[in-house]
Amino acid sequence: MVENGGCKSCLTALGVLRVSLVDQLEGRIDSLLDILVSREVFTRDDREEVLCRLGPRARVRTVLDILTCKGEEAAKIFLSISSHQQEAQTHSQEGDADQPRSVEYNKVKQKHRDVLARRSEGMLFYNTRHGEKILFSEHYVNLLLADGHQGLENKRHEVLTFGQKRLSLQQKSTVRRKIAPAKLFSSANGKRPVKKVLVSGVAGIGKTILVQKMLFDFGGDRDHLGFDFIVHMTFRDLNLIDKPTNLRELVLRKNRHLAKELDNILANDDKLLIILDGFDEFKHYRSCDVDAFVTEPDEDADVVEVFGSLMQGELLPNASVMLTSRPAAINHIPVGCVDRFVLIAGFSVTEVQDFFLRYFQDGAIAERMFAVVSANELMLTLCYIPAFCYIVCCILKESKDLCGEGPKTMTDIYVQYLVAMLRSHTQARAETFRREQGAGTVQALSDIVLKLGRLAFQKLMEHQTLFYGSDRDVAALEGCSLVSTFLDKTVAQEPGCTEEVYSFAHLTVQEFFAAVYCAVTDHPLPDALQHSAGLGEGSSNGHLDLFNRFLSGILSERNANLLSRQVGLSCHEDKVDDYRQRIIRELTTLCESGAHILNHLHCLFEQQDPSLALAVQPKTLQVNVSDEILSQMDYNAIKYFLNLTKGMISELDLTGTGVSGDALRGMQPLLLRCQRLWLGENNLDMNTALVIADMLQVSESITHLGLGWSDIGDDELLAISSAIRVKKKLQELWMEGNRVTYKGLLSLSDLTPNPLKKVVAIWNDVGDTDPESFCTQESITVSFTDDDMWEEWGKWVFKRCEVSSNEKLVTVLHKVCNISVHCLEAQWAKTFYKELSQLIKHRIECCTEDDMSKKLNKFDQILNY
Repeated sequence: MVENGGCKSCLTALGVLRVSLVDQLEGRIDSLLDILVSREVFTRDDREEVLCRLGPRARVRTVLDILTCKGEEAAKIFLSISSHQQEAQTHSQEGDADQPRSVEYNKVKQKHRDVLARRSEGMLFYNTRHGEKILFSEHYVNLLLADGHQGLENKRHEVLTFGQKRLSLQQKSTVRRKIAPAKLFSSANGKRPVKKVLVSGVAGIGKTILVQKMLFDFGGDRDHLGFDFIVHMTFRDLNLIDKPTNLRELVLRKNRHLAKELDNILANDDKLLIILDGFDEFKHYRSCDVDAFVTEPDEDADVVEVFGSLMQGELLPNASVMLTSRPAAINHIPVGCVDRFVLIAGFSVTEVQDFFLRYFQDGAIAERMFAVVSANELMLTLCYIPAFCYIVCCILKESKDLCGEGPKTMTDIYVQYLVAMLRSHTQARAETFRREQGAGTVQALSDIVLKLGRLAFQKLMEHQTLFYGSDRDVAALEGCSLVSTFLDKTVAQEPGCTEEVYSFAHLTVQEFFAAVYCAVTDHPLPDALQHSAGLGEGSSNGHLDLFNRFLSGILSERNANLLSRQVGLSCHEDKVDDYRQRIIRELTTLCESGAHILNHLHCLFEQQDPSLALAVQPKTLQVNVSDEILSQMDYNAIKYFLNLTKGMISELDLTGTGVSGDALRGMQPLLLRCQRLWLGENNLDMNTALVIADMLQVSESITHLGLGWSDIGDDELLAISSAIRVKKKLQELWMEGNRVTYKGLLSLSDLTPNPLKKVVAIWNDVGDTDPESFCTQESITVSFTDDDMWEEWGKWVFKRCEVSSNEKLVTVLHKVCNISVHCLEAQWAKTFYKELSQLIKHRIECCTEDDMSKKLNKFDQILNY
């Protein structure tokens, strides 16, 4: 608190301390308000205005707003009152600390620990045989936690974003930033208290396991979190509540043993942690930034309002809250209330080895199995995700065929997983059935897989991952002993009724079964193979990417044969032929048009049939994989296709892919075949610049190079310009939006206009007027002068904006709405901005997210100013 006698203005102090004052005063704002009225700093009308606000934090903000209007003397008195009040509360808390908790309170606290210990002693996440319990204490493997969070834009399936970026996170920075679960609520700098923690990570990375770890440690008195009580809820359960409720009811739903002491527990909310698991599964996740609050635990409201009030500190303001979510949903969380963002990065190599040892329970076997996985890049990459590590271990344990040629694709792994699980769970029954009924067992297996596939397919198309026992497709599975192998069941209890809720053990398992159903039945192939269809409006969002890859892999000859032989399911030959022709046709079209192609390349990779790639013979080979953070699996798919093609690569667009120097070096033989290579919107350091320089020194093909907005400066440009002099093949160099100065441009002066016919250096550290020492070259562009050139540039940017998601569109708009005012009179600029404005208006009409609508509106106003 600021001393009253200080020379600093008290009004200024109110502005500086505003955020901390809201935190400090929210628990005593009503009493503070009474004092302000009694001291005649506030009128009764002022008091009424404050009390009209919903929630204590909103009331504190209103008090501060009113004080700002009342002047210096009122601010001085307010600071004095609040300072004395703070001191009194501190003395009171010190006295309370000496008073032991009631005997009953401590009894309930111990009982709650015992309950959590019992609930968390068995692994909650992994499928097991019926009646089998996997002890958490024997199978938990440490997860890698790091401060920070993934980008809010995830256009593709989350699992597929793993690869080089995640490995870099582990290998470079997390040694310094690694967090122990017990330290999640400890402030890194000791300044701001950590009350709200958001833990994000892709599907299967271990979010639920982390929650169980915290409950397990708390139940066994092993935690160091400092809480008296932890209350655990899941959004799957909250989805079942469709009538007004309150926090007290939510806590007691699964914790009736807390009833007698719940008032004391909630009163001591600074000793309470509420864990909410699976925000991405919340059916109201788009509507959580509420402006109608509840402030009391007994106050009824819709579930989303109770949750929003809890997160924004209007309800139980001193309680700690931990929220888990997949990255794709976290942009719907009111991020202003989150004190700490934590990313789960899964396993490192050491943890994968530890997992194998715990799974196989035999050091020699675990070491041999890990060696098999280490020899297979795809399998090892997947094992960094705990859920996939479990699936891979299941295959290794059950399959006798794996130690030959290992799986090469995602589909290979999942087909072997299906076969291994069917064999494991039905072996005894199958042997009996074979003796009695011959082929009847295989038929029974195929029927069950088809029923699961139908459920998976129907719900996937409806964007559903939770299914209810009353659902017709779920009811069709009743009595199937294999259902528990692939479906998790939750029993949700409501007053007067019990509801069973099902989900596939993992979202990717649902996508796989859906693909199996589509491949082996008469159901027509979906029209959703085109990744770019509807992307701009966000309707695609990569929803069916992995489904399409699985479908392609299942329709391949090797997996179709395996399914037929082991499961009794056959793909229709006509469907296989149609699909193959479709891939060839669509790949050819995409290569000729330069449209986004990555998911098609993955589908081709899943087929593992070189003749398909050889049949793709476009007039020009343009490969556009821009605006995707590429994983190692992505690079594998790109290299697989390009290695099978012959001749010149007309264009390779790696814009905004997070490409590194190592990744470029791994693709160098292919890059040397490119004519136009676009590497903009990547952070290109000196190491990467040297790789680019190496290519330019030997390439006979590269004539156009794009390095826009890649953070290069004079040193990087100098390395590149030296390389250009060797072959003198490069004709155009685009490097807008960087840190290049006149010194850097001087290194290009002797290369223009031959071979460099065009150098674009707008938005760098140069102005429209050259210094006298710089020899002006017509081919070096530092401003908007050539209308014809910029008209083509505008068309290229607009085409990119049309197929971008809203998040990416905003990123592009930040860059292209920075054109100098004097060029706005040019006809190309008027047309360009008019089209952009129309596109933005269309996006706003289709947008369902308030925050994104505000961002788009801002740019619409700029363009129509």
